Amino acid sequence: MNFLFAWRYFKAKKSTNAINVIAWVSMIAIMCITFAFIVVLSVFNGFEGLVKSLYSSFYTDIRISAAKGKVITLTPDQLKQLRSNPQVAHYSLMAEEKTLLLNDGIQVIADVKGVDSNYKYVSGVAEKVYRGSFLTGNDDFPTLVLGNGVENALGVEADKNVFPLTVYLFQRGATINTTDPYRSFAGSNINTAGTFMIQADIDNKFAITNLAFMKRMMNLGADEYSAVEIALVDGRKADQVKASLQTLFGAKYRIETKYEQNKSLYSVMTMEKWATYGILTLMLIVAAFTMIGGLTMLVLEKQKDIQALKAMGADNRLIQKIFLSEGLLLAGLGAAAGIVLALIFCWAQVKFKLIPLEGGTFLIDYYPVKILPEDFILILITVIFVAVLASWFPSRKAALQPIELKT
Repeated sequence: MNFLFAWRYFKAKKSTNAINVIAWVSMIAIMCITFAFIVVLSVFNGFEGLVKSLYSSFYTDIRISAAKGKVITLTPDQLKQLRSNPQVAHYSLMAEEKTLLLNDGIQVIADVKGVDSNYKYVSGVAEKVYRGSFLTGNDDFPTLVLGNGVENALGVEADKNVFPLTVYLFQRGATINTTDPYRSFAGSNINTAGTFMIQADIDNKFAITNLAFMKRMMNLGADEYSAVEIALVDGRKADQVKASLQTLFGAKYRIETKYEQNKSLYSVMTMEKWATYGILTLMLIVAAFTMIGGLTMLVLEKQKDIQALKAMGADNRLIQKIFLSEGLLLAGLGAAAGIVLALIFCWAQVKFKLIPLEGGTFLIDYYPVKILPEDFILILITVIFVAVLASWFPSRKAALQPIELKT
């Protein structure tokens, strides 16, 4: 019954035209903010999905490294148990160290990863090679796949470089030779084979070669490695697999999921999204003040109706429900219109790429959007909560009006 009264009040012509104007203004404001809610959060989801997919090309589902120091020991028995884990699809052993790369006097510091032949099964780096090929060579003839930023800093084209680079890294267990510091470093020539491009943080830092070469350069033993990276059958079970592997390997090993390897990145993206949600919620609260004004004026307009309803036996609770329903109706219609417009806009952005990304330096040339059902639920809950708060005071004022009997 209360919604029936609310609908009649919404459609009925008011004696004061300002009430209609304020009601429509509040609806349009809620519509615009709901539209902005969905579009902005969907763009955040699109960028988040894009960034995660890029980082997923380099960072694997699980990484096992040393809790202290840089080297771990993996016995044949441990590797056998790792292979027998039904959740482990593939694993790759690696040796990684910060190195100095030289090209005809140009010096660049880069993290060089030595990987085995399984690396292409645990990461997507090989698919991100855009110049040359993903060839890491062997111990006798090593080749290097450079990140795009490292390649630019060295001033080479990896697939056309005639002269080899020189790589230096500090020898494990060596002490600094003050007379000839280079004697404390292992050095070797290495050719380049290709270039990968994933994301600037990765491209500017990493280069990849073969495991045997890096183990020799780092002076590692047969069972010694820097890390082992793992691809899971089901990446959603990473936390469960991490717990089982931690039991297998013990506290001396650091076991990290993909999220934990990039915790700061994911935290920043989450904070940005919630900060945007908070700003839009504040805008919605400001828009709700127009609803408060409109409902307050409607209460004054319908004083005679309130008196009549109370005279016929309506209690304060019913009167309050009527004007609460009026507020929810205004907010609901505005939110529904905003959702429809946002869905149309997001579909058009995906289909026709309405808004391009300026600069031309991105992997995509338009703003990505990704609509998530949980965003709709969150937005609807927020709109309803703000609408109830905005409607509470005018409806309470209407309910507490005394019955005045005129003689």
